[in-house]
Amino acid sequence: MPEGTGSDPRRKTTPARWRVLGHPDGILVYQVRCIVENHGWTQTVADDRYKVVLGRSGASHHRINGRPVLVDPTSVMITRPGDEQAAAHPYGCGDSYTCLEIDREVLADRPDGARWLDRSGWDGHSDASLDLAHRLLVAESLRGLDRFEMAERLHRFLGRLLQHSALAGDDAGAEIDRAVRRRPATMAAHRRLTDRAREVLATSDFTLGLAEVARAVGASPHHLSRVFQRVTGSSLTAYRNRLRVRAVLDTLAEPDGPPLGRVASDYGFTDQAHLTRVVREQVGHPPARLRKLLVPNQPAAD
Repeated sequence: MPEGTGSDPRRKTTPARWRVLGHPDGILVYQVRCIVENHGWTQTVADDRYKVVLGRSGASHHRINGRPVLVDPTSVMITRPGDEQAAAHPYGCGDSYTCLEIDREVLADRPDGARWLDRSGWDGHSDASLDLAHRLLVAESLRGLDRFEMAERLHRFLGRLLQHSALAGDDAGAEIDRAVRRRPATMAAHRRLTDRAREVLATSDFTLGLAEVARAVGASPHHLSRVFQRVTGSSLTAYRNRLRVRAVLDTLAEPDGPPLGRVASDYGFTDQAHLTRVVREQVGHPPARLRKLLVPNQPAAD
């Protein structure tokens, strides 16, 4: 696995900055920040191992076995060997993600391995708790973990991810699909509208109002709100807050990040108290505590 800048030499990928976090016992963990040289689709390539992609910032488009997928900071993708992928970056540079590449032998030894090995891939979304677990794992890896501790933490994270994803039960969206099975065209249109709204929100600076988002996707605010809730199970406001908090977490992880009052202003919160309330509601800790947890080489407070 490369570490540095450029395409992954193992396959034709978008140029990126790569940082390996660790490779304990058959699980390779690395971070990627894309550097876009052109906005078209990459060559379609087949995965050769089991992969988990966890969005961190920005947005991009993927095709998995010909099916379009939008990747944003809330996204989780699980793919299997043989799955064919291509990517496009119409919004330019800056989208980033964490990737876990997992050897088949590692999964075969897990008691829940059959769920990974014998089912198709999955794409969905992380909740605030899973996203924080992902970011803490990255921060702790950057501070330095020995191979034993890192392997143990990764296996715990994989178990948590499995229970969160549809691999633990019915396919994602199955209940919605059953509800509208007689109207597949309507369901497809609703999913397209929802994805378009996600694109607008994920690539904005959090200053757009609901009416502006609705105009951008060609729908009324009422219709967009109803469709988004029906397809995702989440309100537009809740989704926007999830994106904002993830952007805030990226800023809090910067060693020389701005003061919290400016963070609140930069991400459209009313004031620092509003920022603290929303962040605490999402991840269970105030921003000051999270800054100590997430900044590499800075010991967390007791």
